[in-house]
Order: sequence, then structure tokens, then C-alpha cells
Amino acid sequence: MRPCISKIVRWRHSHRNFCSANGTNISPILHKSSQIDGTMSKMYATSCDTVLADAPKANPVSDILTDSFGRLHTYLRISLTERCNLRCMYCMPAEGVDLTPNPQLLSLNEIVRLANLFVSSGVTKIRLTGGEPTIRRDIEEICLQLSNLSGLKTLAMTTNGIVLANKLPRLRECGLSLLNISLDTLVPAKFEFMTRRKGHERVMKSIDAAIQLGYNPVKVNCVVMRGFNDDEICDFVELTRERPINVRFIEFMPFDGNVWNVKKLVPYSEMLDIVGKKFTGLQRIQDHPTETAKNFRIDGHQGTVSFITSMTEHFCAGCNRLRLLADGNFKVCLFGPSEVSLKDPLRSGVDDNELKEIIGAAVKRKKAAHAGMLDIAKTPNRPMIHIGG
Repeated sequence: MRPCISKIVRWRHSHRNFCSANGTNISPILHKSSQIDGTMSKMYATSCDTVLADAPKANPVSDILTDSFGRLHTYLRISLTERCNLRCMYCMPAEGVDLTPNPQLLSLNEIVRLANLFVSSGVTKIRLTGGEPTIRRDIEEICLQLSNLSGLKTLAMTTNGIVLANKLPRLRECGLSLLNISLDTLVPAKFEFMTRRKGHERVMKSIDAAIQLGYNPVKVNCVVMRGFNDDEICDFVELTRERPINVRFIEFMPFDGNVWNVKKLVPYSEMLDIVGKKFTGLQRIQDHPTETAKNFRIDGHQGTVSFITSMTEHFCAGCNRLRLLADGNFKVCLFGPSEVSLKDPLRSGVDDNELKEIIGAAVKRKKAAHAGMLDIAKTPNRPMIHIGG
């Protein structure tokens, strides 16, 4: 009990700095992080600049998902709703957001029809996101119909875990094969501050339920923010010691309304050094060319640790991801402002071939890489709650 109380006291003392951080000069922070025992970070530093040589050259079904740089997009993220039962500060502005009226969101049949177009064109993995996907009433039927699409190999979900534990057995039966659970702190008091809601115990219960149902690994997504939860990095790594958990540390990313600030960013190199100093036998895993995470094993640990380095070491050259938003807009880059509606032509009665032409044209317009870090922060984009996790 005493260590937990001590952490809460230290956090309450420091969270004011987190809330009031300002300024945009990135160089001192990156310079500082590079000086922190930089040997390890250099050893494991990677670049996606050359992965195109290893990427698939052609889609055996269709070329509409191959962009002008030769990247084949086999991974579709579908946001099922803009609504959420939490109010995480990096996802939703404090004042809230304007939600799209339900009639303007994609219906179950529209989701399945569009998903089938993507799968028949070469998509092999779909991830369901939100908002919070589990609050959608037809989530079980959505999973069942998507998992039965011919050619789909993986149906995954990213969830905050608040209501997951009770629904997971049935979702498992309906074909949900992979699971990411978002959790940014192991301290209940910080959880309430971060999400503006209670529920830490329910998220932990969902992680336990997923393990008991045989999900391996259970992925735990942790957005790391300086002055808030960067002191818990090693505590999260401990979760992997005796259980099949993959902890994924995510660099804090800017979206409309989340008051992103470079001073809150904890770079990958710094996080890696923190883990390397505490845990022996840290070993890089050979990643697939399209992998967004840098993955590591630790001697004696059943689970693994990963780092998603969207801000400091982008992985654009190997990107194989596309996004279908809850309102039916199609987005080819998380950080790009460009969107094209698939719902409008679908509801106007166009056939599948015409929809594929719209999809293919959007994919062909995808840029080689997103903008640099500070440019991303200035680029207009929607709140994460609209885009989907």
C-alpha cells in the first residue's frame, strides 16, 4: 500500500507541470534524450526507408489497394462509432466534440458491404475501433459477419476494456481473434484524472478475462506522456513477466483538441533506455516490414514489450494501413487531413465497381510519408475520437 500511496503523491505533485507545459522547441528534448545512455537506442534504431524492397509487389486479387509507391494495403481499420464511455485527454477535447448523428453513421450492412469490397481486393486483417467499439449494440453481429468474409485472416479490436469482460466470451465465439486494450496508468487515481471517469478495476478485469480466454498475446496500449505516466514505464514492463501480455508504449501524438505539446513527448530512445537499464536481456525481435511497432523480448518474461514511434521514427515506407471512419469517410493516412466519402456514393446507389474505383483513386493519392513532427502538430486533423484508434 505504501508504494502505491507514494506514487499518487508524487504524481499529484508533478501533474501540474504536465498540464501547463508549453513551448514548441523540439531540439533540446531530442538532444537530451539522445544523451541518456544512447548506445542502446542506437543499437536498436531502425528505419523503414528500405522496406519497400521487401514489400509485396502485387495483389493477386486487385491492384486498387497498391499506391503509387508500391505499398500494398492489406490492413483496414474500421471505426464503428464516435461515442465512448471514457473521456481520455489525448483523444477527446475537454469541452467534448460534436458527434455525427446516428443516421449519418454507417449501418451494419454498409460496414459489411464496404469491408467485403476491401477484403475481396486484398485486405486480410480488419481492426475494429471507435470511439469505443464495444458500446455499439450490434457489435457481436458485426464481428460474426466480418469474421465470415472469405479471405479475411484476422479480426482484431482496440478497446478501452470498460465493458469488455462480460462481452468477450461471445465476441470470441463470433470470430474476434486479436485484442488490444488501452491502459495508460496502473494507478487508479491517475486513471480517473486521465479518462475523467472511473473504471480502472474493470479494465484490469478485462485484461485478466482476455488471458483466461486464451488471447495470446493480450496487447496493452499505453500512451506515454511526460510528467504523467513516464514514471510507470518499468511497472508496465513488469506486467509481461509472468503473463502473455505485449505492452505497447506509444509516443504521444497530436490531434485536434488534445493540447499536444512537445514537452509532453517521451521519445522512443528515452523509453528504451529506461527499460534497458532496469531489465537485463532485452532483445529485439525481427519485425515484419509492415510492422508499426519495434518489438522486444526480455529474458525470463513470458510477454513482450513494444514501442510505437510515430513521432520520432516514422514507419511510413512500410505502411499497409487504411481507415474507414464511422461516418463513412475513407482516410489513407492517420496524420493526413485528406478524406473521401464512401457512404455518400454507396447511399446514392453506385455499384461495387464504382466504389472500388473511388477507393483505388484515394489510395493512389497517398503520400510517401506524413509530415515531420512539428508539421504534424500544425496540420489540421480531426480529434482522435472521430478518426478511430
